Amino acid sequence: MITYKDEQGIAGMRVAGRLASEVLDYLTPHVQAGVTTNALDKLAFDYITQVQQAIPAPLNYNPSGHNPYPKSICTSINHQVCHGIPSDKALKKGDIINIDITVIKNGWHGDTSRMFVVGEGSIAAKRLCQLTYDAMWHGILKVKPGAHLGDIGHAIQIFAEGLGFSIVREFCGHGIGQVFHEEPQVLHYGKPGTLEELKPGMVFTIEPMINAGKRDIKEMNDGWTITTRDHSLSAQWEHTVLVTQTGYEVLTLSAGSPPLPSFVTTTVC
Repeated sequence: MITYKDEQGIAGMRVAGRLASEVLDYLTPHVQAGVTTNALDKLAFDYITQVQQAIPAPLNYNPSGHNPYPKSICTSINHQVCHGIPSDKALKKGDIINIDITVIKNGWHGDTSRMFVVGEGSIAAKRLCQLTYDAMWHGILKVKPGAHLGDIGHAIQIFAEGLGFSIVREFCGHGIGQVFHEEPQVLHYGKPGTLEELKPGMVFTIEPMINAGKRDIKEMNDGWTITTRDHSLSAQWEHTVLVTQTGYEVLTLSAGSPPLPSFVTTTVC
């Protein structure tokens, strides 16, 4: 069932969304060659619990049929698509990494992720990260009352596939609020005018996972980490978005958020 947030709920979601983005701001200077993802996880846990007085939603998250997720953040490196578990392996120059943060503040969830390039990075890797960011925003721009979820997916699909990239289809964005994952599912491919109609008060994530190679994926033995089947690079960005009376409001923004793409003029409309 889709939940529609009232003014109080929207205010709570704004706070949680900003806090999630501020965790990424805090981690940014630490994402360097030689740091382990376990170290990043510890930094995030301490910041969320001690500074923000919030809860890291992924820690011990246990959807039906899964073993509990053991860490506070997700760190997906290079060909890892999503849900990578932090470890003692150090980042090296040229790696790309997605860091996915979800915090719970006063019962509300804020969910966002960013890509980071460690050191210089290859032209191909940087291009994949940038175009995935642009793809997310092409989806966000479709959000307004009366539009449909299929419009979002179509915009992302046309953009990414038009540039020769592929879109992971097994994972999608999701409704979010006092529950981490709720309806609706937000596909990153689709046909215009299909699926649920968008209405004010809906809040959901848009989080395309885009592969440099084929879209096929596989799950690792840890039961969480997803990788590309062909070992090609994968990138993902994520924002939490509110459907307003007239358009959209991006809830997961903070002082350190990356600059908007040139084709985006506003984060609230």
